[in-house]
Amino acid sequence: MTNGNPQIGGQPILIVPEGTFRSKGKDAQTNNIAAARTVADTVRTTLGPKGMDKMLVDSIGDVTITNDGATILDEMQIEHPAAKMMVEIAKTQDEEVGDGTTTAVVLSGELLKKAGELLEQDIHPTVITRGYRMAKFKALKILDEIASGIELKDEKALEQIANTAITGKSAEKASKELSQIAVAAVKKVAETSEGKTNIDTDNIKLEKKPGASMNETQLIEGIVIDKEVVHAGMPKTIENAKIALIDSALEIKDLESDAKISINSPEKMQAFMAEEEKMIKDIVDRVKNSGATAVFCQKGIDDTAQHYLANMGILAARRVKKSDMEALAKATGAKIVSNLKELSKDDLGFCGLVAERKISGDEMIFVEKCKQPKAVTILIRGGTEHVVDEVERAMEDAVKGIASALELGKIVPGGGATEIEVAMELRKYADGLKGREQLAVNAFADAMEVIPRSLAENAGLDPIDKIANLRSSHDGRQKRTGLNVFTGKIEDMQAAGVIEPLKIKLQAIQSAAEAAEMILRIDDMISAGGKESAGPPGMPPGGMPPGMGGMM
Repeated sequence: MTNGNPQIGGQPILIVPEGTFRSKGKDAQTNNIAAARTVADTVRTTLGPKGMDKMLVDSIGDVTITNDGATILDEMQIEHPAAKMMVEIAKTQDEEVGDGTTTAVVLSGELLKKAGELLEQDIHPTVITRGYRMAKFKALKILDEIASGIELKDEKALEQIANTAITGKSAEKASKELSQIAVAAVKKVAETSEGKTNIDTDNIKLEKKPGASMNETQLIEGIVIDKEVVHAGMPKTIENAKIALIDSALEIKDLESDAKISINSPEKMQAFMAEEEKMIKDIVDRVKNSGATAVFCQKGIDDTAQHYLANMGILAARRVKKSDMEALAKATGAKIVSNLKELSKDDLGFCGLVAERKISGDEMIFVEKCKQPKAVTILIRGGTEHVVDEVERAMEDAVKGIASALELGKIVPGGGATEIEVAMELRKYADGLKGREQLAVNAFADAMEVIPRSLAENAGLDPIDKIANLRSSHDGRQKRTGLNVFTGKIEDMQAAGVIEPLKIKLQAIQSAAEAAEMILRIDDMISAGGKESAGPPGMPPGGMPPGMGGMM
């Protein structure tokens, strides 16, 4: 096997191991584009309020039902190297802004499709990538120009952002209540400095429990911990609680591995046990003397210590996660103490109520009614495990969407309005260019229209008619008009409350364009393999298919 290597005197020269697969030139580009487009087509039907869901079954039979782009691509077992780059787009979008993952992947797939058409016309990949880069920077500039401002006090607009993120998912039935909860949670944890709003979404804890309607999802002004009170004799409810957070064990440390204690009589044994008990009593007394009425310990609590704490009327929980400890500190104002000897009343936090409640058959401790909590919990409910999981994904999109909007302080209309406007302005920009880059910029503009086209298709509307109507509307300088998928009419999206954070669109275009550029620049794929396989991982023998292998 020559793997495309030269021959001297009829003798092939092998420079890579036998069994290595190699795809060159147009073949490599065609295969990569086909693989990436297959991924985009997979999630395209989930786009928008009328998008459909996917059922994903893993190797052990666990089922996930979702229309969240990042989740779908994460669950799919994708093998093709170029297709994996599409998964990276979704991951980046999800980590950066939390929503718009499907938009980013679909846009990248369409950019590659249009690039494939240009390659067929013998336009060089370097020319296409240069044109795409020019179009990307122009698109980002256009987006910034059409964006309008938003602030923390604009509650109605923030709720509309959350509602846009939730609509189309299974949680849509309770979108009004969930949107209000998302806004209230963000407002609780938001911090303003130098006129800029900062929101750390990690301070909004999502705790999910099936067994009730999704309308019963609630915001807890504090933290909910999936733990039970450690001893049956302890109080289950404490009002106006003073909270101690301890990350050392409330027990006697074991001896070093090479240390020994020699006991040769019952009296010595009894004295040893009495001394050990006294030491534990001293530890508990320190907690009591600090004034704490509720203790959350990151490590273990000895049985004897539990007994003494119960006798003193102190509520305690053990083996609390580090993330929960940090959230409790932010919610109650308590300091996490490592050395019990240094525990004092100044280290304690406060909350109006600590209570153990049974939720869906499991005990949970609610630390609520905090004065000014900088960490809160959204307790997510739903009829089944699958419903709860999807509501959690919807809430995550809503919370991160609000945070993204406030981060830049700008929003854009949804419903395909933004994409149509960008496409129209890019075509005007292309008219002023000379050379073949003009073709690439026009291709980029055409690709932008895949979003409103997909919205129309997923809603069962005629995409050709709707795109024509949208273009006509935007030609008449109505920059905010988009497609109302429920009525099929072309409307002012901002007036209809269909708005999205500017950051989502900026990130989607940036990620999609850069991934498309990278895939287009590949003209040689060399994939190492054993002698048994004649193709890369996930590919059938004989090379890559026109689509992609190894997906599910």
